[in-house]
Amino acid sequence: MEQKVKTIRWGIIGLGNIAHKFAQDLIKIKDAQLYAVASRTQEKAAAFASKYGVSQIYSSYEALVNDTNLDAIYIATPHALHKENTLLCLEKGIAVLCEKPFAMNAIEVDIMIAKAKEKKVLLMEALWTSFLPHYQYVLKELKNKTYGDLLKMEASFGFFREFNNESRLFKKSLGGGSLLDIGIYPIFAALSAIGKPESIEAEATFFDNGADSSCNMTFNYKNEVKASLKSSLLEDLPTEAIFYCEKGTLKINKQFHCPSTLTITVDGKEENLDFKYQSIGYNYEVEHFNELLRQGKTESPVMSFKFSQELIALLDEVRTIINLKY
Repeated sequence: MEQKVKTIRWGIIGLGNIAHKFAQDLIKIKDAQLYAVASRTQEKAAAFASKYGVSQIYSSYEALVNDTNLDAIYIATPHALHKENTLLCLEKGIAVLCEKPFAMNAIEVDIMIAKAKEKKVLLMEALWTSFLPHYQYVLKELKNKTYGDLLKMEASFGFFREFNNESRLFKKSLGGGSLLDIGIYPIFAALSAIGKPESIEAEATFFDNGADSSCNMTFNYKNEVKASLKSSLLEDLPTEAIFYCEKGTLKINKQFHCPSTLTITVDGKEENLDFKYQSIGYNYEVEHFNELLRQGKTESPVMSFKFSQELIALLDEVRTIINLKY
């Protein structure tokens, strides 16, 4: 007789734009259910719930975590609230998938990880790019040295937004600005493809409120390998990740951090790979997380604690160099 697969019942804390995208993919996943949502306002929670067929609505995060039917909670609140919200869930023994950046700094991330270990509960940073097939393909090709050694890489993420001091994106107190919000993706690309740099150079521009408006970074590695990275809220950037190897170039095309296509160039000849995505792309991290939960695992081998700690340490180091304090 076929064994029944456990349905993972999900809750969401924080119901902004990213939560909507996450929910659209989650409700299509087999053996997963979007069971409960919480917002600080009942109206927002009710509107979200009716859109995605959610049965339980809560107007406080505390009420949500007291629901014993929950298996996992996705945290999609502003960066500055990640630590507090994560600890609230972990204390109740509920598994947490927390949106990137994991928290505001390495100290907060260490506290979250320590609590997850103490409670023996699954915790993972929701850096969805890690789980996307096109990105995993590139990492595999680089690891196997299919095109020889990596010589240098470039990655950018930028778009123009009219400054709005009331928007989360620009609010320094919430971790707004280009670095934590989008600069994390080029930094993630360098860390996942090459590892920790030997040294970092960085310079930034700032809005009047002190949030960073753009950041240029160079990660220096041994053997003169360099990663040129950029984030900006002032201009549209290519938002590509390009890996220059001895015998070829791998370019993840526009919106490299999302479901995208890949162009491989060898001896002037281009080959385009289309991964034929059928979703927004959040389903890959959710399915991975669900499987970890079913297996009783408390840490992801793909987005490990060590990787998240290294990532936030790099963000902290860049912040120190550009003198960005929250």
